[in-house]
Order: sequence, then C-alpha cells, then structure tokens
Amino acid sequence: MATTVDASAEVAVESPVNIVYGNMPYAVMMTTPSDLEDFVAGFSLTEGIIRRIDEIRSIAVAPRDEGIVATVELAPGRFREHLARRRNLSGRTACGLCGVETLTDLPTAEAAGGTTVPVTAEAIARGLAELEHHQQLNRLTRSVHAAAWCDREGAILAVREDVGRHNALDKLIGARLRAGQDASEGFVLVTSRASFEMVEKTAIFGAGTLVAISAPTSLAIERAKALGLTLVCIARADSATVFAGRLADTVESVTR
Repeated sequence: MATTVDASAEVAVESPVNIVYGNMPYAVMMTTPSDLEDFVAGFSLTEGIIRRIDEIRSIAVAPRDEGIVATVELAPGRFREHLARRRNLSGRTACGLCGVETLTDLPTAEAAGGTTVPVTAEAIARGLAELEHHQQLNRLTRSVHAAAWCDREGAILAVREDVGRHNALDKLIGARLRAGQDASEGFVLVTSRASFEMVEKTAIFGAGTLVAISAPTSLAIERAKALGLTLVCIARADSATVFAGRLADTVESVTR
C-alpha cells in the first residue's frame, strides 16, 4: 500500500484581470498578476487596439474582491477607432482566440517590409543556456511559461513569466514597448510551443525571429513564412530546427 505524507509547495497564482478601455470592458484574461502594466500594453498592441505605445495615455491597475481591473486610457482618436471595432473576448490561459466570432476576426500581422538580419545558432544557444537562470517564478512553482528578449549575441535583456504562454509574450512585448526598445535588435525566445498566435504576436511587435523550445504547429509555420519571420523550434543547447526563414549559420531547414 502506498503511503502519503503532508507537504507544502509554492504554486503559481492565477487571477482574472478585466481589461477596460475607457469605461468599456473588453476582455477578462486569466493571468499571473505580476507585470500587469506590461501585459496590458503588450496585449493592446497584439490585439490591434493600439499601433504605438504613445497611444496609451495611462494604465491603472486596481485589485477587486473578484479579481483585478486594469483600466486603460487611450488617446481620443485611438479610442474612437477602438469603439468602431470593439468585440467581446473571454480569455483563457489555454487559448488565445476565445471569443473570436468569425474567421475575419483572427489577429493578423503584416509581412515585414525590410530585411531582418538573421541571428546565429551560437546566439540561440547562449539564450537557451541563460534562460533558466532568469525564470525565478518557474523555479519556485514549475508551472509557468517564460518569454525572453535576447540581443543579437543571445544575452537575455528581459524576461516575463505567466501561467499563460500568450500572456508571457504579451508581458515581454509590453515591457519592451514601454522601455522604447527597438524590436529589430534581437529575437524572442519562449518556453512553449510555437502556435500561430505566438508567431502573429512576435511579428506584430516587429521582431524578426521567434525561437521556441517546443515544436511548432502547421499554421505557425505557414504564417511565419508568409510574414518573413524566422521560426526556430525544438531548440536545444546543441541543436535547433529552422522551420521558416534562416539563421546566419548553416542549419538544415525543414518544411511541413
């Protein structure tokens, strides 16, 4: 007969965050309640609510008994455009499309207009080697995703963590936007699989390369190719597979 013992463990906090533009609720997202200003800024960009960070005038985060309310004040012109395209969205940690009513509502980035300098395999290996040291919350809970911003040499400049992989990426994008950093000067590294939403968010941000520790989906590969985004998946210290685009080094590409 198996025996059991009482034990305690650190667990990740998951909390509903109601995102409100002006006085109009837009989305309820289940998130880890840290770096919420970054999350709201990144979410606003990747949802198409804003095109530039200066279109957000303020973000106010307030706890409530039932969760958290994040109120965003947009520039007047941007708020009017938001009202014209407003839709309801009910967020979940497992899905980035809950609440989308038609195929035309799917978020879409634009193909890169310029030439993106490819990163090297060595830079990716360096980012992977450093990533675990930056995942403070995951070391405690073993239950959250991370999204990291690496420079061209692979040094990690910023990391955000969340129970949702989409949220972690939105937090990272928001942090870089609020810091005024150039999206072309590095690459995104994520601990999750590469779904098409992750590709779209990365491309909307303006980064040229997305590296994922896990595998991609078929639509992620298709969208990465259409957008001119380099997609590197199943990334390990000694190997990585390029599914779209290219690296500065010679790495075998595959198609699906």
